[in-house]
Amino acid sequence: MKRNRLPIILGLVMATAFSLFAFRANSAATQETPPPAAGYEIATFAGGCFWCMQPPYDKLEGVISTTVGYTGGETVNPSYREVSAGGTGHAEAIQVVYDPKRVTYEKLLDVFWHNIDPLRVDAQFCDVGNQYRSAIFYHDEAQREAAEASKKALDESGKFNHQPIVTQIVKAGPFYAAEDYHQSYYKKNSYKYSFYRWNCGRDQRLEELWGDEAGSH
Repeated sequence: MKRNRLPIILGLVMATAFSLFAFRANSAATQETPPPAAGYEIATFAGGCFWCMQPPYDKLEGVISTTVGYTGGETVNPSYREVSAGGTGHAEAIQVVYDPKRVTYEKLLDVFWHNIDPLRVDAQFCDVGNQYRSAIFYHDEAQREAAEASKKALDESGKFNHQPIVTQIVKAGPFYAAEDYHQSYYKKNSYKYSFYRWNCGRDQRLEELWGDEAGSH
């Protein structure tokens, strides 16, 4: 007597489909970024929406690559949805791989300051929440000292009528590259990026804070 093979076939199809879905979901997950190639160094910054932090570094002489992602929290391989909802401890951030023979860390810091609002706690421009905090994540003592010195100089300059600089300076931890569609978003979706940036009031606030020094510097 022949057995009805239809349930078996359907079971195999469903199992295969589930396995394919799991593979795709796993391959789409964020992953911790690898160390840089020999001779290069890494700098990590958080300045609100990571889309907006990529353009000034991409065009900077001596920068090898930039990657947007998540860092500063405890959640392993977080998704954009998890980070943007808050609660992971991560901030939207950018990782910059650079050639120290062609550009100094101090220059990277200078670009960072002129692209953020250093006066706001747990927010940047229209984005509010700990995930949008401003922070410098140092990778060694030299970076920590340079970051502290730059923050102190800015704090003591009186540029902002002695309002305190609230940007954090903390030791770097794992950095998880964001999903592919976030990488170089300003190139892939230039219209949507420009609209978001304008609607968020980022450039207006930067000009208010920095004047002619606003933006890449």
